[in-house]
Amino acid sequence: MAVRSTAAPPTPWSRSLAEPKINETAFVHSFSNIIGDVYIGANVIVAPGTSIRADEGTPFYIGENTNLQDGVVIHGLEQGRVIGDDDQEYSVWVGKNASITHMALIHGPAYVGDNSFIGFRSTVFNARVGEGCIVMMHALIQDVEIPPGKYVPSGSIITTQQQADRLPDVQDQDQEFAHHVIGINQALRAGYLCAADSKCIAPIRAETAKSYTSTKINVIEVGRSSEVASNSLGAETIDQVRYLLEQGYKIGSEHVDQRRFRTGSWTSCKPIEARTVRDAVAALEACLADHSGEYVRLFGIDPKGKRRVLETIIQRPDGAAGSTAFKAPASRTNGSYSSNGNGYSNGATSGKLPAETVQQISQLLAGGYKIGTEHVDERRFRTGSWNSCKPIEAKTTNEVVSALEECIDTHQGDYVRLIGIDPKAKRRILETIIQRPNGQVAPASTQKSVASAPSATATATATSTRLSAEVVDQIRQVLGGGYKLSIEHVDQRRFRTGSWSSTGPIAATSEREAIAAVEASLAEFAGEYVRLIGIDPKAKRRVLEAIIQRP
Repeated sequence: MAVRSTAAPPTPWSRSLAEPKINETAFVHSFSNIIGDVYIGANVIVAPGTSIRADEGTPFYIGENTNLQDGVVIHGLEQGRVIGDDDQEYSVWVGKNASITHMALIHGPAYVGDNSFIGFRSTVFNARVGEGCIVMMHALIQDVEIPPGKYVPSGSIITTQQQADRLPDVQDQDQEFAHHVIGINQALRAGYLCAADSKCIAPIRAETAKSYTSTKINVIEVGRSSEVASNSLGAETIDQVRYLLEQGYKIGSEHVDQRRFRTGSWTSCKPIEARTVRDAVAALEACLADHSGEYVRLFGIDPKGKRRVLETIIQRPDGAAGSTAFKAPASRTNGSYSSNGNGYSNGATSGKLPAETVQQISQLLAGGYKIGTEHVDERRFRTGSWNSCKPIEAKTTNEVVSALEECIDTHQGDYVRLIGIDPKAKRRILETIIQRPNGQVAPASTQKSVASAPSATATATATSTRLSAEVVDQIRQVLGGGYKLSIEHVDQRRFRTGSWSSTGPIAATSEREAIAAVEASLAEFAGEYVRLIGIDPKAKRRVLEAIIQRP
C-alpha cells in the first residue's frame, strides 16, 4: 500500500521543497496525506483520512509510538514556533506515546507532550499541552500552556492561563485508559503491516482455515517468527506485553482483594525477569491463577526513568484464571532486624536509616497505622508532584525498614519521604523526608501530625517550629526562582467543592519573613485546610500548590 507523501510546494515564504521523513517501522495509510518537512518516528500509526500538511508552518515532528487516528488534521501558521524536546524550533511538535484521536485538530504553533491524549474533535491551537495530559472530547485549547498531568473535561474551552492552571490532575483510571489506547493502536499498526505483506498474512490465512483445539497457535508477524496465545489473557494484553518488551521496559504484576481495592493497597506478584513474550505471559498466568477472585493488574516500568509507563487491570474478582505451577513469594525479611511480632522494634537497626526513623516506624506500627513511601525528583519537588513507591503491606519493623531501603536504593538522587496513614480515618498523620537529592538520608522528625506538629529544621539558616523541612524548602525554592507566595484556606465543608479563599500575596523580602507569614496563617486558620501557593508573576500562572495543614 503506497504512502501518499509529497514535497512542500514552493511559496513566497519557503522554497525548500522539503519532503517527509517516515521511519520504516511506521504505518501510514494510503488514504492519508503527508506534505512537506514532516518527521514520523518509529512505530507511529497514521490512520485513513489524516492530513499532515507542513506547507505553511514548518517543520512538524511526530514522536515514536504515537497514533494519529482517522480524520486528524495537523497544520501550522507561517508565523509562530514552539520549542521541541530537542530544543529546536517547530511549528508542531507531538511527543512520543501520544494519542491524537478521531477528527482532532492540532494547529501550529502547537506542542503536545509525551504520553498525552487528545480526544475526538478537540482543537489545540497556539498552545502547549504538557506531558501526560488527558484532553477529552470537543475541547478547545488556545493561547495557553496546560501544565503536565492535567485533565481537560469534554466540552471545555480553555483560553486563559488561569483556567489552565486550575485544571484537575489526571487520575489513575485516566492514565490506564490512555495506555490502553496506545496498546490497541500498536497492535493495529503491526496488523496493518502484516496484512500488506504476503509472507506474513499467508500462514495466518492457512492456519485459520484449519480447525484446531490447541490453545497455543503459531502465527508469523512483522519482525517475529512466532505469536503467543493464552487461556487467561486476551490478545490485547499479549500485544501490550510485546510492546513493553520491545521498548526495553520491564514488566510486573500486582494483586489486591476486593476490600483493599478501594484503598489502592496493591501487593506485588512474583518479580518477572522474562525476556520473551512467552515467558512473560506464563508469569502473568501464574499470578492470575494464584490470585483468582482478586483484581490483578499488569504494569510496565521504564528502568531508566524509574517510572511506570503502563498500568492496566487484566483480571477482576469475577474473572477466571488458568492453572499455574508456582506461588507468589512472601514479604521480604531481613535477618538483621528483630521484632516482637506486633510491629514494635526490639533493637531493630538499618544501614541506611537513622535509629530515630526506625523508632518512628515501630511507633506507627504499634499504633495500628499503615506506612507508605513517596519519591520525587528535584524539578518536580517544587510542584509537590510526589510518586508512590511500591505499597508496603509489611506488619513488622524489619520488613518495613527493608521496603524503605529498597525505595531509597531505587530512587537515588530523588527526595524520598515516609508516610504514616490512619486506615480508619483514611488520612495522613505523618509526612517526613528521609532522603534528599544529595544522597543524604535525612533524620526523621518526631512529628505526629502533618499539619501542625514540630518538624526537623531546614538545611539553611531559616527554620520553623510549625512547618516541616519540606515546606521550608518549597518556600526557599519559590522565592529563589523569583516567584511570589500566597496562602489559601478552606473549611472542611467547602473543601469538597474546592471553594478556597485567598489571603492575598505575601509581601516578604526574606525567607524568614515568608516563613513567619505562613506560620501566622496556620495559626489564624487552625482547624481548616491551608495550602501554599507559588505564583509566576510574569506568566501569571501558578507554579506550586501544596496543602500544608489539614483539619
